[in-house]
Amino acid sequence: MMKAIRIHEFGGPEVLKLEEAEIPSPAMDEILVKTYASGVNLVDCGIRRGGNDILRPLLKLPLTLGWDASGVVEEVGSGVTNFKKGDAVYGLPKFPGDGSYAEYFIARATQMAIKPKSIGFNEAAGVPLAGTTAWSGVFDFGKIQTGQSLLVHGAAGGVGSIAVQIAKAKGAYVIGTASAGNLDFLRKLGADEAIDYNNQRFEDLLKDIDVVFDASPVRDNEVRLKFVQVIKEGGKLVSSQLDFPCSEAVNNALSAKNATGELVLPQNYTCLQEMASLIDEGKLQVVVSRVYPLEQAAEAHMENEAGHVRGKLVLEIRKD
Repeated sequence: MMKAIRIHEFGGPEVLKLEEAEIPSPAMDEILVKTYASGVNLVDCGIRRGGNDILRPLLKLPLTLGWDASGVVEEVGSGVTNFKKGDAVYGLPKFPGDGSYAEYFIARATQMAIKPKSIGFNEAAGVPLAGTTAWSGVFDFGKIQTGQSLLVHGAAGGVGSIAVQIAKAKGAYVIGTASAGNLDFLRKLGADEAIDYNNQRFEDLLKDIDVVFDASPVRDNEVRLKFVQVIKEGGKLVSSQLDFPCSEAVNNALSAKNATGELVLPQNYTCLQEMASLIDEGKLQVVVSRVYPLEQAAEAHMENEAGHVRGKLVLEIRKD
């Protein structure tokens, strides 16, 4: 048996319960991982509340949350050749299915990678979901190239802070928006310009931007219309808000500029290996703002939902 944070009903943070659960067994293409740390994401909070129309049919109660993790391989499925027992790994637990707010979790071998050697398990657990989302937004959908300009909105958060750094590593010119207290933080991450979204109007300051990546948790089609104003002819708008489609007005504005709008779905898990290399080369900094013990998952959810978290929140399951 193992300890796990599970939900038996959808609702507020109070539905998160620490209890005993069976240790799962991996299928042929899966691995069982002894969990050291689990990232806490807004999607966890959304699923705790019952998800959206896309996710709800996939959710089966009782459910262990957590889709962002690091740990050590305990067992490999018969068809897995790229991992062995004892490997330190990071990646995304199997979804739909039970996640990583637990002492053990199951993952598809294709969605895991060897953990970066230069950081601990807590930091590594803050990378996978935010990192694969950022990578998809910047490269798979945004197709940013060396010398192109990228505006990252909500650049101090988990997804945004990684997007800034990987785009800089590619040689892009990166502009980030954040609250006033995070502007120096963005510059330390490598942003060429940092804009205070509360007191500065980015739509008046910028023009002819190649790619806009909306990594903010705030869903607002009026702000998207402002993004379209600053995009160049034929440019791209990408958003991590998979549950929030563009309005007709936004789509019409994009069409008028021959620009495209995409909602980002992480789909390229080989980037976990590339991000590990960037981390070990010192080109990608992992920012963990606070670490909670497993039993304080509800408090972590409350902090996450309050907004303005710099980087990531993490649950520590085992000491590194």
